Amino acid sequence: MGVLDEAFVGSWAVAAGLVTRWELRHNFVRVFPDVYMRKGGSLDAGGMARAAAHWAKGDGVLIGCSAAAMHNTRWLDADQPAEIARGGHCRPPCGIRAIRSVIEPSECCEVDGFKVTTPARTAFDLGRRLPRERATPILDALCAATGLEPGEVATLASKHPGARFLNRLRTTLAVVDPGAESPPETHTRLLLIDNGLPRPTTQLVIRDHYGEFIARVDLGWRKWQVAVEYDGAQHWTNPTQRTKDIDRIARIEAQGWRVIRLNATLLHHRPHVILDRIRTALTTQGARLDG
Repeated sequence: MGVLDEAFVGSWAVAAGLVTRWELRHNFVRVFPDVYMRKGGSLDAGGMARAAAHWAKGDGVLIGCSAAAMHNTRWLDADQPAEIARGGHCRPPCGIRAIRSVIEPSECCEVDGFKVTTPARTAFDLGRRLPRERATPILDALCAATGLEPGEVATLASKHPGARFLNRLRTTLAVVDPGAESPPETHTRLLLIDNGLPRPTTQLVIRDHYGEFIARVDLGWRKWQVAVEYDGAQHWTNPTQRTKDIDRIARIEAQGWRVIRLNATLLHHRPHVILDRIRTALTTQGARLDG
């Protein structure tokens, strides 16, 4: 990727002879003051974070979702403002959320030459600021991308006993699981936990009696041989994928497992159906559930 294929500082590019002022005006669009990108291009959450850092010209630390994006966290919304902390007062342009704060050096690191909060500090900030339902999918993905453990975030939190919303952070950390591979999988897990079901294992591998691999399921309980699968749209609209799913489920059930499948409609509009089916499957398989 070339220097001008992502957001860049216009004045620096002109000074370096990479682009003329005429080209800057006609071939590029302004993202933030003195920050440009090619016409027709788009920026994901990481690109927006870099653009915000270019606007600050090194005077600041990327925080929150922008820091998460720099750590290759998936599923972030590029339409949300970029986030940066600066030591002094400033008036950020539209599209940047700037806070006045000094981040401790031990809680900062560099990613691709940009100063960002460490994964632990990033999780510490997001887990306190966002409601659990919003924070958990991001922290799941952040932990998956960086190898961060929830315990590391708890250790950092112990160094900031006066910080706001620590109880919210602890509540979120208690349910974080880097095994989730999508926000719907996270929301499914939270639904089960919040309704008193045993906490499931994520990305559970199922093998036959000889130890041969059969499948890997989104969520499940090996003890009772119950699996939960979230099916995205491609599982229903793609004939090839649909056929694979039919064969796969048959192989799983042949090993004595019960498989509960759900989609976005069930998760968001008929969660009681999911819960009833899973409770029935668990009790049928020998689980003793309260209530």
